[in-house]
Amino acid sequence: MSIQFNIGILYAVLAYGAWGLLPLYWKLLESVPAVEILCHRMMWSALLLLAVLAIQGRLIEVKRLWRSPKRLALLFSTAALISLNWGIYIYGVNSDRVLEASLGYFINPLFSVFLGYVFLGEKLNIWKIIAVILAVLGVGNLIWELGEIPLIAIGLTLTFGLYGLIRKVAAIQALAGLTVETLLMTPFALALVLHWAKTGSGNFGLTLPITLLFIGCGLVTSLPLLWFNLAAKKLHLSTLGFLQYIGPTFQLILAVFLYHEPFTRTHAISFGLIWTALAIYSTHSLLQVVGASKVSDYQ
Repeated sequence: MSIQFNIGILYAVLAYGAWGLLPLYWKLLESVPAVEILCHRMMWSALLLLAVLAIQGRLIEVKRLWRSPKRLALLFSTAALISLNWGIYIYGVNSDRVLEASLGYFINPLFSVFLGYVFLGEKLNIWKIIAVILAVLGVGNLIWELGEIPLIAIGLTLTFGLYGLIRKVAAIQALAGLTVETLLMTPFALALVLHWAKTGSGNFGLTLPITLLFIGCGLVTSLPLLWFNLAAKKLHLSTLGFLQYIGPTFQLILAVFLYHEPFTRTHAISFGLIWTALAIYSTHSLLQVVGASKVSDYQ
């Protein structure tokens, strides 16, 4: 294995591992409403992302996006989706539903396959169809046995899946795109933070630990994205696809073993169906990549 490949794996594990361990951070702000945490995440992320791009000499990318009304409109829609996704996730973690949140991110790759078929005309072979059906059965079993719809899981799947679809169609650089998205949401976030400060109902400045955690929201958002971008430059997309399951796996482990959320027989069956679906989908994708690699070797 090349050094570049090993460094890419390291960056990918850092990125997905950080995303998987994010519940530990949000739990530190458990006493704060999810909307307030989200507002600070948007503002501090915008500032830090701008700083990162400035250091890299890439602020011109933000300027180009800002001058394109069409791309700006697309980014406003993705900004709304990522805001919803972040808000739902923070709420899920701090309402002791980390297990359900992990379910959403396990389902997401298969939902993206479905979106690709419906909106992008991507073909579904028998293995992908089986994987999607198994995932639907897994969620269906959960709804049937528990008697309630896993709204957090479905909300995370829908918002992140649609976000990924629009960003794919728009073909916008990840780091610059997220910077503009957070900048677009910052005026709304800042208005709410100022309102809470004026009415005395906000938590910023209340205690030093909470204030530092608010500011740190930018760091825990920007660093994993930076690591992911570095990994994406050194690894094949298929390799990143396999490693993405590190995130929800960590979340699942935290939910069951640290936060002692119930993992019942129903959960075991539902997650088992979804894991089987992911195994089929991932194995088939790997075989396709290996097959394409062998063909290119003979050409």
